[in-house]
Amino acid sequence: MPENRTTADFWFDPLCPWAWMTSRWMLEVEKVRPVDVRWKVMSLAVLNENKLDEVSPEYREMLETKAWGPVRVVVAAQQLHGEEVVGKLYTALGTRFHNNGEGPTREAISAALADVGLPAELVDYADKDIYDTELRASHKEGIDKVGQDVGTPVISVPDADGEQVAFFGPVVTPTPRGEAAARLWDGTLLVASTPGFYEIKRTRTAAPSFE
Repeated sequence: MPENRTTADFWFDPLCPWAWMTSRWMLEVEKVRPVDVRWKVMSLAVLNENKLDEVSPEYREMLETKAWGPVRVVVAAQQLHGEEVVGKLYTALGTRFHNNGEGPTREAISAALADVGLPAELVDYADKDIYDTELRASHKEGIDKVGQDVGTPVISVPDADGEQVAFFGPVVTPTPRGEAAARLWDGTLLVASTPGFYEIKRTRTAAPSFE
């Protein structure tokens, strides 16, 4: 009998270290559960564009100067080279931004494009709004499932009745591996599929660990 596989939609902003941690967990989940991830973009810049007066000066500066470029490049790559490049490019960007400590620089974006064999000129889309309509549409698709008072990542899966269940997170560090990744996935689906369930949360006491 063929295995019943589940598709999980995963919305990310390549700038976010916590989304990066969760995305590496999802790659582990693909190894230990019949799950296929579809990578989609959301944007911290879009999420916060009407709340800039409410955030710290440092976070506002990051949103205004660093947040647009990487996600615009991912959307341009998706529009010009297909859905299959999104996850690969995200892995290359995140490895350079977070694991290697290069940050979201133009040089790091260019190197990530080279890592996955994409054209170097895609880096120029970091400063262009050509595909912002598509970026905003993808962002809206994800955030509409969970509400405005969350961030990235957003994950959406079908429940037992085929209805989409979406949630923010999980936020975790370090990335669970192997059977630990499977247990967290099973538990996440359990609580996300419970009618009326909204949130489990505690204060973060550790920074992302890019092991």
